[in-house]
Amino acid sequence: MRKVYKNSTEALAGLLRDGMTILSGGFGLCGVPMALIEAIRDSGVSNLTIVSNNAGIDGAGLGILLESRQIKKMISSYVGENATFARQYLAGELDIEFNPQGTLAERIRAGGAGIPAFFTATGFGTAVAEGKETREFDGRHYVMERGIVGDLAIIHAWKGDTEGNLIYRKTARNFNPMVATAAKMTVAEVEHLVEPGSLDGDHIVTPGIFVKRIVLLDQVDKRIEQRTVRKRA
Repeated sequence: MRKVYKNSTEALAGLLRDGMTILSGGFGLCGVPMALIEAIRDSGVSNLTIVSNNAGIDGAGLGILLESRQIKKMISSYVGENATFARQYLAGELDIEFNPQGTLAERIRAGGAGIPAFFTATGFGTAVAEGKETREFDGRHYVMERGIVGDLAIIHAWKGDTEGNLIYRKTARNFNPMVATAAKMTVAEVEHLVEPGSLDGDHIVTPGIFVKRIVLLDQVDKRIEQRTVRKRA
């Protein structure tokens, strides 16, 4: 199977359609599949449901899809860094399904593992539990959460081989490994691409069986979301 594509546009060709659900890896601006997000923007596809820990920032990450008004609904944990998101949500132009961060991670992991639902104590008695089934186990109350499976997953990895085996670098791993398993089609962008057998098997986090298409990035713009520096002495 040919997995390597020349660019992000070719890697997404034939996969995008209006109204689909897309899972995106990343946390803040770390480990975010920027090039694939830009290709989605350029495609013009609309009414998207995006599953991601956060919505990027204004002008970067998923924020560019909000600016182009291609996102209809966000399933997220934290969106506090994006003013465009706030304006659209408060104006009733954007739907949001908030999740506690651990619950969102487990919903994605469960979807990838074929688990349709699970119970968690997190959120019981709050707005998070409204409309959801609850049960009591061993004297403690739990909320039922559904696993998430998307139409498409887009992820960013540090290094991969042409078979789709992936290695992530430090905190850029974040949501990417879970997202990679939880969609019908997974497309990965990588900073370094090597031949099969070049990667140490003990270092591979995402096996190639989950990855159907790969694109090697020409350049990587690693932005810092919140820069904190000390004053010079």
